[in-house]
Amino acid sequence: MSSTLIDDIEDLVKPGEDEPLQRLERNQIQILKTRNRKEEEPSGDNIPWTQKIWIHTWGCSHNNSDGEYMAGQLQEYGYKIVDHPDNAELWILNSCTVKNPSQDHFVNTIKDAQARNKKVVVSGCVPQAAPKMEEIKGLSIIGVQQIDRVVEVVEETLKGHTVRILGKKKEGKKKLGGARLDLPKIRKNPLVEIVPISTGCLNQCTYCKTKHARGDLASYPIEEIVARIKQVVEEGVKEIWLTSEDTGVYGRDIGTDITKLLWSILEVLPEPVMLRLGMTNPPYIKEHIEEMVKIYQHPRIYKYLHIPVQSGSNKVLSDMRREYTREDFEHIVEYLTEKIPGITIATDLIIGFPGETDEEFEETWSLVQKFKFNVLFVNQFYPRPGTPAAKMKRVPTSIVKQRTKKISNWFKSYMPWENRVGEKHKILITEEAPDGKHLAGRTEFYEMVLVEPDPNLMGKAVEVEIIDTGKFYLMGKVITDKQEFTEEGEKLPELFVNKKKQKLRQLTRKKEGEDVSNTKKTGIIESMKKMDKFFWIMFISSLVLILSSFVLFVPRS
Repeated sequence: MSSTLIDDIEDLVKPGEDEPLQRLERNQIQILKTRNRKEEEPSGDNIPWTQKIWIHTWGCSHNNSDGEYMAGQLQEYGYKIVDHPDNAELWILNSCTVKNPSQDHFVNTIKDAQARNKKVVVSGCVPQAAPKMEEIKGLSIIGVQQIDRVVEVVEETLKGHTVRILGKKKEGKKKLGGARLDLPKIRKNPLVEIVPISTGCLNQCTYCKTKHARGDLASYPIEEIVARIKQVVEEGVKEIWLTSEDTGVYGRDIGTDITKLLWSILEVLPEPVMLRLGMTNPPYIKEHIEEMVKIYQHPRIYKYLHIPVQSGSNKVLSDMRREYTREDFEHIVEYLTEKIPGITIATDLIIGFPGETDEEFEETWSLVQKFKFNVLFVNQFYPRPGTPAAKMKRVPTSIVKQRTKKISNWFKSYMPWENRVGEKHKILITEEAPDGKHLAGRTEFYEMVLVEPDPNLMGKAVEVEIIDTGKFYLMGKVITDKQEFTEEGEKLPELFVNKKKQKLRQLTRKKEGEDVSNTKKTGIIESMKKMDKFFWIMFISSLVLILSSFVLFVPRS
């Protein structure tokens, strides 16, 4: 057993045990980075900081941001982040505790890793909320507020130790938002930055397990968030996502609020970088609704808001402890759609919450029919261990499935954008479309527009004409390039160029029937033609220059 020990409940643990060997004070801890690396002469796959790591993330954008931060730190330290689990010596499994299926998949992946004799580190909300669960016994854990210590945990795990770091970041007695925002990252999309603005929330929803993991609200200071956004814009990022368990409650713990943060960000966002606000619960956005209308007039923020209603029944909302009524939600939606024509409102439903009667379900049914949301997430109720709702009497599974199917089928039945053909929109193109055949951009209302896979369009603002529509997208034809989303001379992020542009060029050639194998021959011929033209231009220019010199120096008679 190594003498290196880590404090908090992050003490070293013997394999197969959950209790730490001993607990040391902070001043007794050996700092891993300052150890004498000449003590051992490792070789091959055992050379420190060179192993291959695979990171898999489930869940929300906050979790995805955490995964990107962990990848960035490990890569900076020398580890190689790989895309395929077979190629990795160690797996980091970054979990989500919102629903049973995501946790089940997480547990099954642990078993898969162990069957392949892979080293495993678990992170995210599942181990943070339930560190003693049987399925993660003997595994190293990185807490949701401790992602800046991922290198330490990985180092020790690769040496055969178990390390558990689950403490909260604090300044004195005050809880902080989490790890620093200026840590290195490997973004899944180099053009999109996910910025956590806070962790935790102020709610006590009876069905929610995330509260057990993320805890009460802790916000990052405005200046730290703004500094991060300035940093990533300089790195080439073109779209900013603000994320949290509840963005609307931001700042209440530090004497500010979400509107002040948004204005501060919009003041520094250069054209044409866009900002997207993440999920907010109804009570808190209602307090700022008039100011939010003013904010949504700014050209740098998408006119898009995700407000989960969960149920159309006030009785069910009360049982959920949601702290608002159906009427509150209706007021928010009606006010925003009146003041901001075209705004996209996304919402969530939980179907079959314990005690939900047929009449109460019909109230939810009438709500979704009233608004015909363009974006609707329909979820069956899942009892999460340790939550009050898990102890309530459940609605029979067959009834829950019937209700879910009724709403899901109705949602699929209407086409919200069928009358949009012929419209013209400016869009920001930042990603490959889900179908793998197109590029995808977003309108000012965050509507997805698919365009042809021209690699030169990525990172540009273009004007498109809508030529077709689907349930979840618009199909656009590019009219003109409006502005490239890079400064003169600046390249798009290299990761994007290498992995995306090459694929898109191949896709374009295939679509146009071009024989890719002949591309090199064609390129050579074209180059020779250009060189031939260049030669004659230079020859004629030189001849003119010689004749001019001759005339200039001929002596006069």
